[in-house]
Amino acid sequence: MTLPIRPIPRLLIVLMLLLGGQALAQDAGDGTEAPATLAVESENAAADQSEKIAAIAKRTDQLKAQMELNATDDGVLAEIRAQLEEMNRELLGSGAAFRPRLEAINARLDEIGAAADGEPATLAAERQNLTTEKTSINTRLGEAEALSVRISGMVEEIARTRRELFANTLSRRYDIGAAINQDVLRDLATESGKLTSAVASWLRFVLNYKLPSVLLATALALLAAFALSFGGRRLFGRTFVADPETLDPTYLSRLSVTFWSTLIPTAALAVFFAATWFLYDYFGILRRDIDQLMIALFNVIAVVFFVYRLASGIFSPKLPAWRLLPVRTPAAHTLFWLVFFTALVTAGDFFGGRVNEIMRSPLSLTVAKSFFATVIVGLLVISFGWVRPFEDEEGRPKRWHPLFRAFVYLVGGGTIIAAFLGYIGLARFISQQIVVTGGILTTMYIGYLSASAISEIGAFKRSRLGRKLSDRFSLDEATEDQIGLALSMMINIMVLAIGLPLIFLQWGFRWGDISSWTYNFANEIRIGSISFSLIGIVTGIVVFMVGYFATRAFQRWLDGKVMARGRVDAGVRNSVSTAVGYAGVLIAGLIGLSAAGIDLSSFALVAGALSVGIGFGLQNIVNNFVSGLILLAERPFKVGDWIVAGGFEGNVRKISVRATEIETFQRQTVIMPNSTFINAALGNWTHRNRLGRVDIPIVVHFSNDPRVVHAVLTAVVTGHPQTLKNPAPSVTFDGFTDAALNFTIKAFVADITSTTSYKNELRFQIVERFKAEGINVGAPA
Repeated sequence: MTLPIRPIPRLLIVLMLLLGGQALAQDAGDGTEAPATLAVESENAAADQSEKIAAIAKRTDQLKAQMELNATDDGVLAEIRAQLEEMNRELLGSGAAFRPRLEAINARLDEIGAAADGEPATLAAERQNLTTEKTSINTRLGEAEALSVRISGMVEEIARTRRELFANTLSRRYDIGAAINQDVLRDLATESGKLTSAVASWLRFVLNYKLPSVLLATALALLAAFALSFGGRRLFGRTFVADPETLDPTYLSRLSVTFWSTLIPTAALAVFFAATWFLYDYFGILRRDIDQLMIALFNVIAVVFFVYRLASGIFSPKLPAWRLLPVRTPAAHTLFWLVFFTALVTAGDFFGGRVNEIMRSPLSLTVAKSFFATVIVGLLVISFGWVRPFEDEEGRPKRWHPLFRAFVYLVGGGTIIAAFLGYIGLARFISQQIVVTGGILTTMYIGYLSASAISEIGAFKRSRLGRKLSDRFSLDEATEDQIGLALSMMINIMVLAIGLPLIFLQWGFRWGDISSWTYNFANEIRIGSISFSLIGIVTGIVVFMVGYFATRAFQRWLDGKVMARGRVDAGVRNSVSTAVGYAGVLIAGLIGLSAAGIDLSSFALVAGALSVGIGFGLQNIVNNFVSGLILLAERPFKVGDWIVAGGFEGNVRKISVRATEIETFQRQTVIMPNSTFINAALGNWTHRNRLGRVDIPIVVHFSNDPRVVHAVLTAVVTGHPQTLKNPAPSVTFDGFTDAALNFTIKAFVADITSTTSYKNELRFQIVERFKAEGINVGAPA
């Protein structure tokens, strides 16, 4: 259906009249209805915020009671702290919600002024209402501030309590003699029976009622893990598995194989465990005790598997060529099994501790179990120092460095001594850090070494990914090295982002602590009185990069599609493209600064100081910049022109706002400041067109007839096909001496930039005609 054209203006006029009438009606009612409406809206907003603040205060009281009830539970305290910090942020939001209305009230009070005699009653009532509302808002802001101070104090109290709990755990001493007695074996048998009974009852429940759900959940978890493992193998290929046929792999290849063959299988196993637990919990398969047991079991299996993969990559017992450390093969086998058994014993101790907590086992059993486990771990660590991994010049086994052996003996011996003295918590902490933190730090170090290796010159080109990218996009060596450097930075960032939180978790911190630090770091970084947001900065950078690449894409489209098809001159195309590029980058920069949350008005002082610097030290730079803008606007030359300036002669290759790049005929690149072209004379052979005149001087002996020479030269230059007829060529008799006659050929050609072959051909023909006519160049014989 097509609307008629003529009724449209009438319809627009009617709509404008209706809207205008409505606006007039609103203006007419503003004198009485607007204040009342704003007051009602403000009261509603204040009531909403008051209810929110009251709810936060009530929740704060509840959390305070939970703190006192769970003063010895670090996990519960960490969760309470996270909730308190979130409530504090909500309070800040509530305070900010009052600010616009408070500013409007202050502005209105300043507008109506103080009370005066004989003022209208409506104005006095409005002043009274605004003052009352302002007092109410200030009261609520004070309540919110006091509540925020209280919450901050509770957060500090939780942090102090958790530090004390951690210190007490490490410093608490147990009576080993009383814990290890004849009742330990009986308690062990009793608790094992309770554990077996609990697991068996759960298995019967699963087989009778939840078997389809278990099969489905397990299948889905396996599918997720297989997808990650298969995708990793497809993505990394040879960097995932060591090739037995490669006898001399590069150090980068060995690092990559160790890193990715440890990370990807461990990640796949972690995905399987996480998906299994989530789906079992979702389908209602887990009991509370089985849920905690499964989490503990999955954790210890994942840690042992991670250490196993890492030790296999570092020591590579079966493939010596892929070994990261230059150790002997027998020593590699020994070190591998020492690392594996240390991880296994530590994991067993951790799992046994969780079982004892869940089953509420006797304390003596827990102490005895941890005592034997930590002593075994200490002995295994000391055994590291006894290994002779290296070979000396004569091929005999050689020990570790003395400092490393001292460190190993100190750590292992300290663990054993702490256990025998009864400091079981300290001994367990040391043994767990040896395995878990040691494994994490080792993996981080391997990642760092991989990043350093791939950032070396030419390293990325030799990698499998580098060869693929080079073949696909025909990259040069500089670009490949830049990609390698970028990958190196990304790997380092990934290593820190993954490794540091895991280490913090091992040292007693919780995910709530880490997430709180991350939130504060990302949203507000304060340096003195200046604060900025890391997320805002990253957002601004992303927006700028998007604008930058969009500008480059628009430049290519404008130059290659629009101006190229319009047969626009190459110089004009370059000037337009350059101007569009600078404008786009400037706009992208301004939008990026705005997206980053940076107030551009704050740069006023910087701009003032910069202007002073420009007046003194940056005169030449600004002069060249302004000159570049003038060159782009007036275009006295363009890219490709043959110019003479500043004692140099050549073709223009690039024009920027600061300098112009000239390539001389000797292939020398000259970067000339733009002010040179504005402040001094400039010669351009191809300013409007390439038409130009060629001058060739000719000297013959004085004995020749000058008219004959003139006629011969005129015939030669006129007969050449590249000589233009209009303007016509000419030959001038410039003068003579007692030995020579001087002539000059002046010929016009269509392209002055390519006259070398033309002048050579003219000279060849002149020599041939002189010989034919008997004209002597030198003295006659």
